[in-house]
Amino acid sequence: MNKVLLSLLAAALCWSAGARAADKKIVLIAGHPSHGPGDHEFNAGVQLLHKCLQNVPGVDPTFYLNGWPKDPNAFDGADSIQADHLRIIGDLMKKGIGLACVHYAVEVPKDKGGPEFLNWIGGYYEDRWSTNPHWEADFKSLPNHAITRGVKPFRIRDEWYYNIRFRPEMKGVTPILIAKPDDETRQGKSSSPRGPYPHVVAASGREEVLAWAVERPDGGRGFGFTGAHFHKNWGNENFRMIVLNALLWTAHVEVPANGVDCAVTDEDLKKNLDPKGK
Repeated sequence: MNKVLLSLLAAALCWSAGARAADKKIVLIAGHPSHGPGDHEFNAGVQLLHKCLQNVPGVDPTFYLNGWPKDPNAFDGADSIQADHLRIIGDLMKKGIGLACVHYAVEVPKDKGGPEFLNWIGGYYEDRWSTNPHWEADFKSLPNHAITRGVKPFRIRDEWYYNIRFRPEMKGVTPILIAKPDDETRQGKSSSPRGPYPHVVAASGREEVLAWAVERPDGGRGFGFTGAHFHKNWGNENFRMIVLNALLWTAHVEVPANGVDCAVTDEDLKKNLDPKGK
């Protein structure tokens, strides 16, 4: 497995979606367990989102756990994302397939994966350029976009990555979630590697893009979302709705006027957790 796949799938939520069949197939891929209980619970996270997508008309969701699918037919009919994984994904992207990456899935090496991600989803987490502290982001307003339908301003603590490496001049990139880290957050005391990074500190007072969307010339769509370190955050209606809406949008499925409505209980959040530390 090459370096980019180790980064993409060692602890990742990465989705692709597409538009050939009457029902749009959305493939959810969870990374391997990597953190303690409640963190990076990607296997539980994709199953939770799968549950929500099953209630959406015109969508055929499926999921794979613990890394890249071993099934060679995993992406058949998905018009969506699956040797050289970068090349395979690239071939799918050329067909106009959508790609959505969440949290660790947006991190790829600068020299092998970075240029591709700039093209596919508009940006990526670049080691030692981007930063990953734990902080409370306050989303005071939201843009008028299909992905934000039904979503209200909210604030929530997460490992929100920022200072993302975007396309030059943000060409074609639509910010979806924007928040302003305070100066203490910019010190990177909870970042890995630990801060402070001089260029991050120097940007004091600047708003940062934490989720974004792109529409590619090939007809495909891309979405990046830097949160979801903490599994409990899927219990927040607005946090959850942003991602569910984005999955439909990347699949060229009409997002409901009030967003994807899916009730999630405390019991739901306890299901399918990885047996970490046992």
